Amino acid sequence: MLLTLAILIPLLGALALALANSMSEAAARMTAVAVSSVPLVLLIVVWIGFDVGADGFQAVAEVAWIPTLGVAWRVAVDGISLALALMSALLFVAAIAWPLESRERPRQYYAWFLFLEGVSLGLFLTLDLLIFYVFFDLSLVGMYFLIGRWGHGEEKGDAERAAMKFFIYTLAGSLAILLAILALVLAGESLTFDMRDLIESQPLAGAGIAAPLVLLGFLVGFAVKTPLFPVHTWLPPAHVYAPGPASAILAGVLLKMGTYGILRIPFSMMRETFAAYALPLAIVALISILWGAIVALGQSNLKRRIAYTSVNHMGYSVLGIAAAGALLSGEEAARQLALTGAVVEMVAHGLITGALFLIAGSFWQRGKEYEIGAYGGLARTAPKLTAATVIAAFASLGLPGLAGFVAEFQIFVGTFAVYPWIAAIGLIGILITAALFLGMVQQLFFGDLPKRWAGFPDLSVTEGATLGALLFLVVLIGVYPRWLLAMIDGAGRAILGSG
Repeated sequence: MLLTLAILIPLLGALALALANSMSEAAARMTAVAVSSVPLVLLIVVWIGFDVGADGFQAVAEVAWIPTLGVAWRVAVDGISLALALMSALLFVAAIAWPLESRERPRQYYAWFLFLEGVSLGLFLTLDLLIFYVFFDLSLVGMYFLIGRWGHGEEKGDAERAAMKFFIYTLAGSLAILLAILALVLAGESLTFDMRDLIESQPLAGAGIAAPLVLLGFLVGFAVKTPLFPVHTWLPPAHVYAPGPASAILAGVLLKMGTYGILRIPFSMMRETFAAYALPLAIVALISILWGAIVALGQSNLKRRIAYTSVNHMGYSVLGIAAAGALLSGEEAARQLALTGAVVEMVAHGLITGALFLIAGSFWQRGKEYEIGAYGGLARTAPKLTAATVIAAFASLGLPGLAGFVAEFQIFVGTFAVYPWIAAIGLIGILITAALFLGMVQQLFFGDLPKRWAGFPDLSVTEGATLGALLFLVVLIGVYPRWLLAMIDGAGRAILGSG
């Protein structure tokens, strides 16, 4: 019941805001923050009652919907989905609490955020494959309007074009996923969309050429969403022209739908086929790691640089998933490390890059400028902004003691046991990431302070509290990751041990 409420309450809140006759910006914002906080509280209650030592799904609720198709409202959590749902719920509260960049249509703005929160949590919490697909597609709608209606650009229509490119790319990917879902379900002995049944039955095992084609459909669709090279080109313009809070949700939550989808569906439901084609997936992940880092290093636009680091970091997560699924037996400890690291990377990236995009939004609010070279010396006038950016940047480059290091260390240790040469080459990406973030921090905050930024405002109380909450967790995971690892490990054992 709690999981169902966590999905429905933000959807009902979105409907209420959309239908309200009139509401001030402050009232709409307070309402949205209050409504968005309810799922976070409900998920914390579920977490308190969660048995970290148990394998499999917990807090299961099921109500028949279309019995003839085997479709039902099924919700539950394991350690992986609970970790991602908690991170997502927190990030939505942070994004909604963040000050608006544009004061136009605040009621509709917050309504779309609540809608997006409901469908995003629904995707992570559902156990029905058809409902998973419905939530996957609905997330495109919410983000399309947030980018297209509240985005900004140097020329008129930039935001609308970026939103359209985002929608077309990701919709094409979702259609590939739909075809793959239908083929997977129809291959079973009985018609069901229950993820638990499909994981247990492995309907495409030994299916010849059909199985690789279905796997390709899933991987292409989820690669677009993740995004992986070369289907990542929709991401930079979507981020550059989106409002800062929308970019935080796009990077922190929506990209995780791709990696979570790979892990939950083809990895779990097609173990034999996934293992056979894990090496090509690992190579694509390696290319994404290097390409994302190298291209990010060459960007002078703050948001575009952060956007390309998402290609790099999500490549780490996919590399961990590929290494974990490469074998049906053997190297269990290493594969467990790689899988746990991949999930921790999803959580860490959501918190770190979410914070970085909110910080980028603060630059736009103050200076209407994303060019890194236009700033400099801001540590003198904005020490709190400087401190927040330094922590987030160091976490993103994988500094020990912060969340990024915990994730990447486990991914590379696990991958070395399975694909040592890929892991060795992938380490180059960490060096490039360090260079691009250190250069960004130096250019923004040190050196000479341009005269026009002499009165550059520091973080407000709301901005400071929001970033403080996200970065506190980044530090906590880096210093004491046990609580997060314990949550994830049981689900990892269930996925790997079922082979």
